[in-house]
Amino acid sequence: MGIVESYIQGSLPLAWFVIILSFIALFKCADIFVDSAIAIATDFKIPKIIIGLLLVSLATSAPELSVSMVAAFKNAPKIALGNAVGSIICNTGLILGLVTLFAPISLDSPSVKQQGWFQFAAGILLVASCVPFFTTERFFETSVLLPRYMGMVFLILLALYLWGSFHWLDKKPRETVLTDLQTMDTSIFSAVFKIILGSGLVVSASHFLIPAIQVSAVRMSIPQGVVSATMVAFGTSLPELVTSIKAVQKGHGELALGNIIGANILNVLFVAGTAATITSGGLAGPVHFSRVLFPAMLGTLIIFGLGMHLSGNVFKKSFSIMLLGIYAVVMLTSYFGMAA
Repeated sequence: MGIVESYIQGSLPLAWFVIILSFIALFKCADIFVDSAIAIATDFKIPKIIIGLLLVSLATSAPELSVSMVAAFKNAPKIALGNAVGSIICNTGLILGLVTLFAPISLDSPSVKQQGWFQFAAGILLVASCVPFFTTERFFETSVLLPRYMGMVFLILLALYLWGSFHWLDKKPRETVLTDLQTMDTSIFSAVFKIILGSGLVVSASHFLIPAIQVSAVRMSIPQGVVSATMVAFGTSLPELVTSIKAVQKGHGELALGNIIGANILNVLFVAGTAATITSGGLAGPVHFSRVLFPAMLGTLIIFGLGMHLSGNVFKKSFSIMLLGIYAVVMLTSYFGMAA
């Protein structure tokens, strides 16, 4: 038992206090990531689509990556997989649903729709990789497993995705850079230092978060996979929420969409891929993944895709309401009905 576990083992309130502090630390550190990354991107005059899809999404995905890696090292694969899947549901169902419900999001850019297809393909790949095809059990009655070798495949696909995205986007006309952020006086060296510092703080916060979650799950008789797919996923998705809200407020809805799409792709290829690769037995999950989490993840991605292609130039609020509805159902069923 580690030092953190030994201190909080007998106190559920203390465990929750540690979880709250860890969430705050993750949130603040990710904020450092975002500001510093945008400062660098602005100085190099990188188009905002690249900022959202690749740079900002990579920064805001740092908490998910850190938490899942620490969970994998601490032999808690259910937390690692649940965090990745739950973050996609939270990003698409809650965050995108809220942002598009209260602000008009333009869908004019063809690059956003193209990346949306990559996002859906990544979700399908994750589910297909976890399903035990050679079994007599029905899908909704079996546990899931993301094998280690598929984690390695995910990382290879991540490298190809990043290379392809930069190669494709580099051929597109340069877009207007985030003019609201051009006044930032942060130097490149200062921004790089903040990114390195924020990375270290995120990892440190994760070392406290994982034991507190494990203790809380045991004492409350809640499966770790359920806790990670709901509470942990929401906490690590806070940077995406704040970044998307700020982007929309500044009139950069495309940046918000790019951030969410990019974060979802990274949750599959980067977060789940890395965690599975460093875990000898892969990432296992209970039957709740088959019954609730995987269908909900694919459902939100399908509704998102339909919303992009059927809404015209602006994302329709009817699709926003459906996304929020799926997220609400997942939360309710996770804790009150199907947390097996």
